[in-house]
Amino acid sequence: MQLETSRAWIEIHLKNMEHNLREIEKIIPQKTKIMAVLKADAYGLGAGKIAQYLNKIGIFDFAVATLEEGILLRKEKVEGNILLFSYTPLDFLPLVLEYDLIQTITDFSYAEEIAKQNLPKKLKCHIKIDTGMNRSGEKYNAFSTLTKMYRNEKLEVLGTYSHLCTADSKKKKDKEFTELQISRFHHCIKTLKEEGINIGKTHLQSSYGTLNYQELDYDYVRIGVLLFGLHSAPNFYKRTNLDLKPMCFLKARITSIKIVKKEETVGYGRMFKAKRESKIASISIGYADGYPRNLSGKDALVLVHGKFAKVIGKICMDQMMIDITDIAHVKVGDIVTLIGEEQPIKAEKLAELSQTITPELLSRLGKRLPRIYKE
Repeated sequence: MQLETSRAWIEIHLKNMEHNLREIEKIIPQKTKIMAVLKADAYGLGAGKIAQYLNKIGIFDFAVATLEEGILLRKEKVEGNILLFSYTPLDFLPLVLEYDLIQTITDFSYAEEIAKQNLPKKLKCHIKIDTGMNRSGEKYNAFSTLTKMYRNEKLEVLGTYSHLCTADSKKKKDKEFTELQISRFHHCIKTLKEEGINIGKTHLQSSYGTLNYQELDYDYVRIGVLLFGLHSAPNFYKRTNLDLKPMCFLKARITSIKIVKKEETVGYGRMFKAKRESKIASISIGYADGYPRNLSGKDALVLVHGKFAKVIGKICMDQMMIDITDIAHVKVGDIVTLIGEEQPIKAEKLAELSQTITPELLSRLGKRLPRIYKE
């Protein structure tokens, strides 16, 4: 047994990511490239290792949230374009230049402040257009200010993008709003082009925009959760079903086994009461590792010896309990799979049970869990 697998760990199957990438390529226009979204440390899976592997299989366009995330990729020798989604304070813009990153220009006032900076060279950037999400970006119809942004002498504009906020919904009003956002973006870039402005590469769709609005024909699609073989939630709208393979497997070990008599209780608050004589195992993972505490009492399942066992009692900081009464030959040290490819333990199912979405579940997996990469 290696130290990394002595307690609890995450196995990351990189070949599955390559399979998912090829599946996505089947549904996008031939000229469209995939921009791999690796923010929040690649949703908790390790941005450096993920990006290095993507470089090996031909992906050279990336997006992250913060300056620190971009610098990390460069220190990991990741090649290609790295777009920063978030605002970078003016004092730190020299680092954007130093590490050859691409800054998002969030609005006109930010562009104006950059124009006042004594930067040694032009700042590579993409300009964000607000088509109705009202989070960041310059308004899609503010052409007087947009024109000034593109002609800002301190900016080297490499791209233009916006973000769809209801592309994962099949509700009529949400689909209509998505169509409105698409038309606003299209009209905006068309008008700018007619003014002779170089808008650079264009991109609008993230994962669900790619699944549900394949008719769009821009330079990039921004892919995050789909790359990892997952959907954000089981009930999100998918016009297209891809043959995705999960690449994240969360595992831990059994640390003790007890026989509990009928009517005896287990764990904090005596939350679980045995309805029969039961065999209860403790496993070496808890909410400090990112397994959600609010799954306590929610009938979450884990996999032991190819059979499902129910999570019982309150999930503790460093351990939790499962009912293995009906599973034979279980012993201390055996491996338990908490997130896997079987439907009851898929990340989407756990996220649904804990009333969140898959990206939050993954990005909260703790740093003390070793990431073990398998090719």
